[in-house]
Amino acid sequence: MSADANGRGHVLPDLGPAAPLALPARAETVLPCGLTVVAIARRTAPLVELRLWVPMALVDVAAGALLAQTLFSGTGTRSATEIAVELQAAGGTLGGRADPDRWLVSGHCLASRLDRLLEVLADVLGDAAYPEYAVSVERGRLADRVRVALSQPSHLARAELLKRLYGDHPYAVETPGPERVNAVTAEEVRTLHGRRMCPGGATLVLVGDLDPDDAVELVARRLDRWTGSCGDTRMPAAPPPSPGPLLLMDRPGAVQSSMRLALPAPVRDHPDNAPLQLANLIFGGYFCSRWMENLREDKGYSYGPSSVIDHSLGGSAVMLSANVATEVTAPALVETLYELGRIAALPPSPAEVERARRYAVGTLQVGMATQAGLAGLAGTLAGFGLRLDYLALHAERLASATVEDVHRVAVTYLGPGRAAGVVLGDIERIGRCIAAVTPVEIRQGSPI
Repeated sequence: MSADANGRGHVLPDLGPAAPLALPARAETVLPCGLTVVAIARRTAPLVELRLWVPMALVDVAAGALLAQTLFSGTGTRSATEIAVELQAAGGTLGGRADPDRWLVSGHCLASRLDRLLEVLADVLGDAAYPEYAVSVERGRLADRVRVALSQPSHLARAELLKRLYGDHPYAVETPGPERVNAVTAEEVRTLHGRRMCPGGATLVLVGDLDPDDAVELVARRLDRWTGSCGDTRMPAAPPPSPGPLLLMDRPGAVQSSMRLALPAPVRDHPDNAPLQLANLIFGGYFCSRWMENLREDKGYSYGPSSVIDHSLGGSAVMLSANVATEVTAPALVETLYELGRIAALPPSPAEVERARRYAVGTLQVGMATQAGLAGLAGTLAGFGLRLDYLALHAERLASATVEDVHRVAVTYLGPGRAAGVVLGDIERIGRCIAAVTPVEIRQGSPI
């Protein structure tokens, strides 16, 4: 029901069926150097978005992060200032970042200046210099950011959960220690670039106002200098979340507790991924979810509990996070386990499934509506060896998922007995009550 300026009520019409997912024209090739190039036409603006995914599996996290931050700090023929001037002349930007799976170079330019942007990119990929002063400056900045992160309870809780989940797997360490960051040298970064910044296994995605075939040919001409082989760069499979006692980490005097839980999830292209996305939305994946309604709207325990399906190359997991006042930590945990048990024990209503379906399909379509959004989706999928056709298949699976399908995956993946968890808080005030709710492992001493 809505109202006009005079307060008269109107009944809102029902939503119509979701429009089918339309995939744009695209071209793809694998260059002799091993680089996969995907070009996608999206002529909504005279721009081109660029995403380059280079595998970073099994690379030291600190060195990998510094490589990403100093990649554009100069080459054998261009200074950092000259690179910035060239990019500005192309009406664009380029920047790098890293995570345990990949280096990601992203940016954009005017469609008419794509040739110039690719020329700069080729120079950087083939001849990055990593000057001592640039590495030193970025090393200091990264170490400072790490120290700040290690003072944040939310970061500490997530870091401890990752260690608990992954043990000696590379995913166990998402943030390097400041001591390790400060030990990375410019020579180490240069060596890492030569050893691992290779075209084999990498994927370049271009999206924008372009002819796909012409764009692929342009990349082939401009990136012919980028050579090298990295061998096997596959990320090893990560162990699924293993249930066990809830880890309680002590933060004496804390006014809030940070609660983090993880549950198993299928890999990105598994048929269960679509119905699990709907089940997760119903549980806690968007504002209209049961968990949000319970903890925020009804009880006032948490401002914004969140549940997301985290897909990585080595595996996937459902990650839950909530920050709650110290005095309601145990009650909030009870309600969380209750909601997980409820969605696993009882089928959701058809209305809940339909609302989640509309949200999921609508979000997917909105994400593909812009050049940057489509480039982000295509670049992410490319890292998993998937293409835009997967989005169409995923949309079909979302559309066809039944209440029974959603309940089946909830039973399979979301039952509270499958969860591994960490709570960071004042053990003296929360420990006894939480231990009455679930088995616990207590770690005394402040982690800060």
